[in-house]
Amino acid sequence: MKKISMATIILVGLILPVFGTAQEGTREVTTLEEVVVTAGRVEEEKKDITTNITVIDEEGIMASSASDLGELLAEKGIGHIQKYPGSLISVGIRGFRTEVTGNDLMGHVLILLNGRRAGTGNVAKIMTKNIERVEIIRGPASVQYGSAAMGGVVNVITKQGDGKPTLFVEGATGSFGYRDASAGFFGKIKGVDFSGSFTRNSMDDYYTAEGEKYYNTGYNRKENISLNLGFEFLPRHRIGIIYNYFDANNVGLPSYLSQNDLDDHKDAGNKSIDFIYEGAANNETFLWEVRYFDGKDEGIWFDPAGSNPDFWDDGIPNKSVVDHQGAQAQISLSKENFLVTSGIDWVRYKTADDTYSPKETKYNNSALYILAKTKVFNDRLILAGGLRYDDYEVEVKKGEGGNESDNNISPRVGIAYLIKDNLKLRANYGEAFRMPSANELAGNYPGWFGNYIGNPKLNPEKSETYEGGMDFYYASFNAGLTFFHTDFKNKIQTASTLEGDTTWENLGEAEIEGVEANLSYDMGSLFSWDLQVKPYVDFTYLNKYKDSETGEDMKYTSDLGISWGIAVSDFDGFSANLNFVYTGKQDIDDWESGWPAPVEEKNGFTVADFTLSKKIIRSEKYGGVTVRGEIKNLFNKDYEYVKGYSMPERNFLLSLRYDF
Repeated sequence: MKKISMATIILVGLILPVFGTAQEGTREVTTLEEVVVTAGRVEEEKKDITTNITVIDEEGIMASSASDLGELLAEKGIGHIQKYPGSLISVGIRGFRTEVTGNDLMGHVLILLNGRRAGTGNVAKIMTKNIERVEIIRGPASVQYGSAAMGGVVNVITKQGDGKPTLFVEGATGSFGYRDASAGFFGKIKGVDFSGSFTRNSMDDYYTAEGEKYYNTGYNRKENISLNLGFEFLPRHRIGIIYNYFDANNVGLPSYLSQNDLDDHKDAGNKSIDFIYEGAANNETFLWEVRYFDGKDEGIWFDPAGSNPDFWDDGIPNKSVVDHQGAQAQISLSKENFLVTSGIDWVRYKTADDTYSPKETKYNNSALYILAKTKVFNDRLILAGGLRYDDYEVEVKKGEGGNESDNNISPRVGIAYLIKDNLKLRANYGEAFRMPSANELAGNYPGWFGNYIGNPKLNPEKSETYEGGMDFYYASFNAGLTFFHTDFKNKIQTASTLEGDTTWENLGEAEIEGVEANLSYDMGSLFSWDLQVKPYVDFTYLNKYKDSETGEDMKYTSDLGISWGIAVSDFDGFSANLNFVYTGKQDIDDWESGWPAPVEEKNGFTVADFTLSKKIIRSEKYGGVTVRGEIKNLFNKDYEYVKGYSMPERNFLLSLRYDF
């Protein structure tokens, strides 16, 4: 609590001088008018949002050294990262985490792609070249998006073409034989808008900060295609197609550095296509959207016989495929001080895994929801709420289980008050859930030590979250502060039957409590410089994250995460960014030491990155050329997100980009 109190004192201390400036009337007030879509599934101004939402805009993405969503979230301090060599990254928010294997219905943090389920919780599979912005709800969002949205939602929004057509070509080279080639286009011609990018890169094995070569950490190829195409056939009536493709080939799986495996590897992919119709009527009093999407997430693991021989090695590749398809339909009624959105969601998953039982499962999830918001007292008081009903059916392959069903109701209420146009107080209560998996509900298959028997009486895992906070914008100063408390109930854990078989029961509970804060200050604007000089800090501190059953701290949960740094730009082709990220200590199972794994405390660490770019050629007729340099792990820190998997030493990248 002392750390929370100190953080609050610092934040208030920084805000008070700005209030003084406001009273003097020397600066123009900046209001909370940024448009976001994630919190209410339609476009809204950020000042009307009652939840804690963070936006990483295109400028922030361009200034980042990240090449994929996982690296971007780590750099911005959005949550705790679990990163392995081999294109595998999960993100944790408020003590919950994405599901990186199987289907994303089973996670506790949800990844969206343009407002629908991405079909994966592995954030290394989403590249950044064609992203317009990333919106993050910190806290429950099951009312909007269903199962898995407990700790938060990360919505990746790709660019939609507008304005004069442009194109770019970019090449990069760096440490460890890194090579990258990219190309893209953006624009609108009459009613046709288009945006897209193609990226291909490769990398050799890397060295750790201790100077030790970490074999089998490279990859032959990663490719990404992102397309967003649309046609506005009438004003405010648009049909669109969004296509996303990720493919990684021969990605090394090195195991722990101390047990370095030299030839295990995998292929991984994620692809999807969306068909969308958006419309409006009566001067946008009515807004609607209809969407159908289809996608596939897959992985193939190669474990050559005789390589690091152990109990599992048989030399046969193992494949896992998750096919997902779905549809969304929603309509909104928008008045001057009233907004209501209702709709239906449907998603179907089919999983096939030749490694573990059950081999095949099917999930069918349909839902109804309604979200409402009103503004009263001269639009100063904002009241919001919502309700969602999910119906859930699962099927396990014949011979390994059967069919079962479940359902859930999720409520949410929120309130916000604008003391001034640039100062907002807010409070929320929300429930979220994670549905039981197919094998947890309906499985019936043999294991190594008896049978695994599903439990049709299982309830969904649930969380109840209370939070309160504030947002403040004034001229060059931005700040936010949120306190939250979450009760996690009905946690699903394995249990033994009287017959000695294994089943699942709602056994576990936990409490999570903490504070989130962000602060940035453009000193260039304050002193009327021709430069943006913006120091910033974002942090999350958990003062409570207890497993109620054991009384111990939750594993793989850091008490403190901080991202801070300084960004500089002359708004004319020059920018620089120095960024630090601290990941706090956490209790972990030390699987590197063997089985059964002892619990130990993993130390915290800080890693720094530096980027610098400058437009060196500028021509209205022939386009422009920008050179960019990056230094990752600037101070050559020996660090690891997961014990035993050391990250690369200080490394460099140089790129050249041509825009026309």
